[in-house]
Amino acid sequence: MPTPDAKRVRRVWKKECKPGTQTSGRDSVSDTEGPSARRTSTVDAVLEDVVTPRGPYRLRLMARNGTWHGALPGKRAATAWQRADGRVVVRAPDEPALATVRFMLALDDDTTGFHSRFGGDRLIGPSARALVGYRPLRRATVTHAVVRAFCGQLIEARRALAIERAIARACGDAVVTQSALARLAPVELRRLGLAQHRATILARLAATIDLERLRDLPAADVVARLARERGIGPWSLGMIALEGLGRFDHGLVGDLSLVKLYAALTGRWVEGHETAELLAPYGEWQGLAGEILLLGWSRGLVPGASADRARIARRRERGAA
Repeated sequence: MPTPDAKRVRRVWKKECKPGTQTSGRDSVSDTEGPSARRTSTVDAVLEDVVTPRGPYRLRLMARNGTWHGALPGKRAATAWQRADGRVVVRAPDEPALATVRFMLALDDDTTGFHSRFGGDRLIGPSARALVGYRPLRRATVTHAVVRAFCGQLIEARRALAIERAIARACGDAVVTQSALARLAPVELRRLGLAQHRATILARLAATIDLERLRDLPAADVVARLARERGIGPWSLGMIALEGLGRFDHGLVGDLSLVKLYAALTGRWVEGHETAELLAPYGEWQGLAGEILLLGWSRGLVPGASADRARIARRRERGAA
């Protein structure tokens, strides 16, 4: 993970806020990262770094109103915004936190290759051209991404988010760390909303694998290790890769939104694993491609995708069940 340049980093003094309060302007913390994200750093000063992103970068595509607020381990917070010259101003409690924020914002991951390669693609081309500078945001810890993967399996998004936040509260922080998760027994995870088998597997992972070290291992080794776990399938691997490891080569195969997009394109409601066909043409960019496709679809940029066709396919599938 790149470390901040000491020549760029400066200390910025700010007014201390009580937990649960919200300051105005760029030092404020929104509720976009969950309930605890309203809590600003309890120190009187933060460090500020001005970063030049690698490749095209548009923070406004990823953060509401162009200002990003994120939770860090230890009940701390960070904030970032993009200047008119394209550079991104990052504020965080200390230098390790600045490096973590650079990872969370994908500032050092150039996506030029994706946009130049697929800008003329029939399906994703319009989205790739319109969304140059977009990069999926990441979690501060691999452990938190693993928790999100287990919470989001086969249930509606709202319920998954509620379980994820319940686990975070039980861990005592907005960001789930491995040490905190390892203290929760399977029965406690079950009480918080996870199915029994998922609770058991998640507890075992927290106790037996150094999850944070996975960022430093070759992708093939990580996939091989995680794929051996009975409760981790293609969708979970995609979630962990995108939000935990910061990799673009695994997409959210089986995601309900991709199922709907497939139906909108073909008029056929498919099984989750069949959505791999949508992402396969994009090779090592599958993870980014899936995100770009869905964001583009929400903006009407995917040629031939009909929401009416998807609804008809869903009703037909339900009627045949």
